[in-house]
Amino acid sequence: MENTNPLRKIIHVDMDAFYASVEELDNPDLKGKPLAVGGSEIRGVVAAANYEARKFGVKSAMSSYIAKKNCPHLTFVKPRFERYKEISQQIRKIFFDYTDLVEPLSLDEAYLDVTINKKGNPSASLIAEEIRKRIFDEVGLAASAGISINKFIAKIASDYNKPNGQKTINPEEVIEFLETLEIRKFYGVGKVTTEKMYRLGIFTGLDLKKKEEAFLTTHFGKSGAYYYHVVRGIHNSPVKSHRIPKSVGAERTFSENLSSEIFMLERLEHIANELEKRLIKSKISGKTITLKIKYSDFTLNTRSKTLPYYISDKNLILEAAKELLYQEKMENSVRLLGISLANLNTDKKEKKRIEIDKKDSVSIQLQFDF
Repeated sequence: MENTNPLRKIIHVDMDAFYASVEELDNPDLKGKPLAVGGSEIRGVVAAANYEARKFGVKSAMSSYIAKKNCPHLTFVKPRFERYKEISQQIRKIFFDYTDLVEPLSLDEAYLDVTINKKGNPSASLIAEEIRKRIFDEVGLAASAGISINKFIAKIASDYNKPNGQKTINPEEVIEFLETLEIRKFYGVGKVTTEKMYRLGIFTGLDLKKKEEAFLTTHFGKSGAYYYHVVRGIHNSPVKSHRIPKSVGAERTFSENLSSEIFMLERLEHIANELEKRLIKSKISGKTITLKIKYSDFTLNTRSKTLPYYISDKNLILEAAKELLYQEKMENSVRLLGISLANLNTDKKEKKRIEIDKKDSVSIQLQFDF
């Protein structure tokens, strides 16, 4: 059976070690040395690491202390987000020379739908090569790319030949590629889900494909239907040029652990104030407040509450955050606090997700030039 939707030509462009690469671009003396972008060596968290640092096991979201322990000669630099945003905008201008269907995921990655493109080039692979070359020539940074029939597969493919490479999964290669793919490499399958799948005997895409949709839904809830379809190459989500945010948040990592709730309340007030600014700037409000607490032993706890009305005022945000703070006794001293707002008023503006027709399958069209 054929997919009723036409095959798309999707490129996922992912900058290589973006933050660290920008720092090397602006300071060539850092090139070739293990580098981490983040907070202080003692209290911070690694936001990004270059490939030299990754050889020592340094990776994003790792505490700076552990990173330094793994790589004693690691150099830390403070993040400069305005600079990263400036570079990101330069890169996006290049994207828009090829298509208006550009969906940024973050400052350093984006989807491009080049099924119909401004260059009239029928080959998505050649377009990806040209884009990567322009980014290197005009901006000075390396990028990798994945090319395939949908966003899900393109995203996975972009990781294959990093850094500074690309991989194309042609329509006739999709099924075999997904069947042989390790389950931990499926986009949307995190560490916890991977371990759960292992316990269920699911190690590859083929193992996943053998499971009935009802079985997957029983064990993974709504995500079960997603896994059932993507392993069959079915992911009809279009590239959206204007992505609607699902949540807005702000958080702080402290120079010293907080053991008193009085000090935590003081910090939460500053965080609520910052969150209010972001909400006002984006003209957004929401109903669901989440308090994020990271303890000194790096364990993470989140507490949420949904209100019957939309809020964006810092005082109302703080009031809800206080209630969540006192909801449970602190397990340890705290190194990070964060507040986020979800269930946004933008949700009602967003069209309902495209329902996947269970009869759909991947249409193998050899003439579809990639």
